[in-house]
Amino acid sequence: MNKQELLKTLDSLGMRPGRGLGQNFLLDGNLLDWIIRNAGANKNENVLEVGPGFGALTEKMVSAGYQVTAIEFDHRLADYLRKKFDGAENFRLIEADACKVNYDELFPQGTTFRAIANLPYAISSVFIARILESSNLPVSMFFMLQKEMGERLAASPGSKAYGALSVRTQLYYDVTIDKIVPPQVFCPPPEVDSALVAFRLRDITRLSPQIEEIFTGVVRALFNQRRKQMGKVLGSYLGSKEKSLQILEECGFSAELRPDKLTVDDFIRLSNTICGKQC
Repeated sequence: MNKQELLKTLDSLGMRPGRGLGQNFLLDGNLLDWIIRNAGANKNENVLEVGPGFGALTEKMVSAGYQVTAIEFDHRLADYLRKKFDGAENFRLIEADACKVNYDELFPQGTTFRAIANLPYAISSVFIARILESSNLPVSMFFMLQKEMGERLAASPGSKAYGALSVRTQLYYDVTIDKIVPPQVFCPPPEVDSALVAFRLRDITRLSPQIEEIFTGVVRALFNQRRKQMGKVLGSYLGSKEKSLQILEECGFSAELRPDKLTVDDFIRLSNTICGKQC
């Protein structure tokens, strides 16, 4: 679908791309082919796509033989996709809010799947946080994101972009920015550059639900006040300054440290130590 065809289709459906939904439709055929070559999926593998829009990327993935599960929120686009892929045995459509879907029901334990999508920018951070809550994580993810979001997810300790979402994502994934994408390949073009971001599952034992809950809570609490010293913030979070200082000392961390200096493994050690004191 080229730009003229897209505009004609939008007009026939009485649609204008929803800024609130982050609808920027990817049209560049060469870039779509590049995504298929580099996303890491193989024929017959399960692939989750969020925000398929008019199905430009979907069509490439269905043609490549992936078992595609697409989640679309806009009912007009969902109706369009049902007609477009009617009869395709390797395509299923879920009409729903991707930020509220239970992914463990869609892909139960023992089901291997990947996630590949031109993510609607308005939901990207909420969706990624949601998928990270799943018990059965995708073995890889490959998303088109706003460049700034990609930089946050791939950020290293000590950098300005490094934050709670960086840490929570990098707990289980190695994150890299594979390609910077200009606005001109979209219709309508976004106001910022985009990035294709790769997430590859780390070779790490999954934390117990108890430790993971502590990990998530501690990371959020510390980064909510990222400019403050960890001793003070952790003391408020634990309800005891004395306990906070004792835990930090056991971990070998100064109470004056700020959270953006800690690595993911540091946060794991901190969470394990907290659990040892109160679990």
